[in-house]
Amino acid sequence: MSVPLQSISDDPRWHSVVSRDARADNRFVYAVTTTGVYCRPSCPSRRAKPENIRFFASAAEAKQAQFRPCLRCKPDGRSPREQRLEVIEAACRSMEQATEPPSLESLARAAGLSPFYFHRAFKEATGMTPRAFAAAQRAERVRAALASSEHTVAAALYDAGFNASSRFYAQSDAVLGMAPKAYKKGGASQQIRFAVGACCLGQILVAQSDKGICAILLGDDPHALLRNLQDRFPQAELLGGDPSFEHTVAQVVALVDEPRGSLDLPLDIRGTAFQQRVWQALREIPAGETISYSELAQRLGAPRAVRAVASACAANALAVVVPCHRVVRSDGGLSGYRWGLERKQALITKEALRLDDQRPHDPRAS
Repeated sequence: MSVPLQSISDDPRWHSVVSRDARADNRFVYAVTTTGVYCRPSCPSRRAKPENIRFFASAAEAKQAQFRPCLRCKPDGRSPREQRLEVIEAACRSMEQATEPPSLESLARAAGLSPFYFHRAFKEATGMTPRAFAAAQRAERVRAALASSEHTVAAALYDAGFNASSRFYAQSDAVLGMAPKAYKKGGASQQIRFAVGACCLGQILVAQSDKGICAILLGDDPHALLRNLQDRFPQAELLGGDPSFEHTVAQVVALVDEPRGSLDLPLDIRGTAFQQRVWQALREIPAGETISYSELAQRLGAPRAVRAVASACAANALAVVVPCHRVVRSDGGLSGYRWGLERKQALITKEALRLDDQRPHDPRAS
């Protein structure tokens, strides 16, 4: 039975074929009736006419329909994108385990790629350059060592691969949010301003260090929110009742009540290197859109790290600003929101409605 040309042209799968979208490679294959060959959506071969296209959910279905696999894109094996992601994932593991940051040349050589292509593929997959990722790994080792009572500050820096402590002190504010000695003492010398207010989702606590917003917590009980903040910064001096801080809180509340996509305030985001990568990827998801945990893991170049991605989302302490509410299950269902699924659904619904309001009105739809 032939499919009407209009139906093919309107099919989202056809648009994936036209754009050679590698992200669709695991979702379906398409077959060309005039050649008897089936391909993955990203196949670089000459594009067939829409009237000669048939779509199948899998390569097995296309085979059963008597089509044979394309010799160019090899839809029966791993896609080029999957192969690149595996190479990048291996490079990430190598950097996580290395005491000294590997050079770009050595990483590219191990991946079997040129330094230029490896650098481009790594940044495309992770959102970070290899150098930035290696620096984040060293910073993570410093944080872990400083948290241990067995390490002095000097020993922690040395174990993390900093042969000269002056190199780390020059960037300690960006890595730790404070000086290493203060970090080791649990932030004892740090002051954090906070305020609790009301928003459309209930109670909201906003906290700010001298580096930026460090916590946005949602809940029903303001006392529970304050205890949560105290647990996060056990040694810091918490300062409430600051009238000058009210404007900052109002900006955050406005973002929750009337989502507009981003907050123009400095942020003090603290986490492991992997958590930082996940949170950065979350901030790149446009308001009004959602993504699955597995798709997010693939964007990070770690397709097998779905549970780790979910854990990073759960560890996020900056509600709405780092929009972990935009991550859903593969079937579109809701799961894993530390502030409650009702709030997650409310945020998704608000952003979708706001996006609809911003779209141009078609008078023909009236």
